[in-house]
Amino acid sequence: MNEISKAPHVRQNSGNNEWYTPEKYIKAARAVMGRIDLDPASCDAANEIVQAANYYTVEDDGLLHQWKGNIWLNPPYAAKLMPLFCSKLKSHADNGDVKEAIVLVNNATETAWFNTLIDVASAVIFPMRRIKFYTPSGKSGSPLQGQAVVYCGDNPHRFFEVFRDFGWGAVLK
Repeated sequence: MNEISKAPHVRQNSGNNEWYTPEKYIKAARAVMGRIDLDPASCDAANEIVQAANYYTVEDDGLLHQWKGNIWLNPPYAAKLMPLFCSKLKSHADNGDVKEAIVLVNNATETAWFNTLIDVASAVIFPMRRIKFYTPSGKSGSPLQGQAVVYCGDNPHRFFEVFRDFGWGAVLK
């Protein structure tokens, strides 16, 4: 048995960080937050759907900049980057820079980064099906595990009302 076959199936992914969010989730995020001020982990193609007032690309490195307002975050799923993006969001939410945030991540509830994110969350939804993201080539694909949509902010009941059509979850605070 080779080494990769011993690893959990979720570690056998392509390593591709370019998974763009389908429009229905972005429309739902706008229905909750009203607007998206910043997408700190984006690109030109993804922002055609997200339509954030400001966004940072991989070249800009969103981790180096201030985050303020209403945030949409579909962070890079790379093992080294995910904890950094979750910690950065928590820091800005804790100090009041972030008014509301909706974060789309793998439902890796056993990881430290997921627990960092949940620590600042006020609601979470676990979609009933894996999300079919789209790639730079326009093809769609699903990750090897399910996702979680995490809400941080003062309107968790509105988030839950809008996002519960996608799955099940809870208001946390």
